[in-house]
Amino acid sequence: MDIAGSYTFDVPPERVWSLLMDPAVISSCIPGCDTFEATAENSYRAKLTVALAAITGSYDGIVTLSDLVPHTSYRLTAEGKGRPGFVKGSAAITLRTDGATTTVDVAGTVQTGGPIARLGQRLIGGVSKMMMDRFFVSMVEISRAYDRAIADDSARRAKT
Repeated sequence: MDIAGSYTFDVPPERVWSLLMDPAVISSCIPGCDTFEATAENSYRAKLTVALAAITGSYDGIVTLSDLVPHTSYRLTAEGKGRPGFVKGSAAITLRTDGATTTVDVAGTVQTGGPIARLGQRLIGGVSKMMMDRFFVSMVEISRAYDRAIADDSARRAKT
């Protein structure tokens, strides 16, 4: 099944790129992420707990980033297995800039198997899109919090 979305940040692409490449930021933005740790350059081991209709379970998986063009694009692939079945996905992630804003475009596919696949494409697609939306909403919030912290620090320094 296909999945796509676009997410706008009020910061330059260099800042968005640094957020997308930071394992601590990624971990805090993935819904249900229990662990997210580097295993090699641009490769991570992840553990997620996902509640999907009547099937709730944990997935152990691998996330790999490839074809990196800094501040512009990369490919993300992920595979996860757990009691509810398996999930495989791949996405092209592209950053577009327009003045002071950066838009992240995501276009990918998701495959499932096992008990989770019985829930149907529509439900799985909806949950996949919801998780992706939550990820990027969290990342936008982190970016805004960073901007506020910088502004507060600058104001404090100006007073002294």
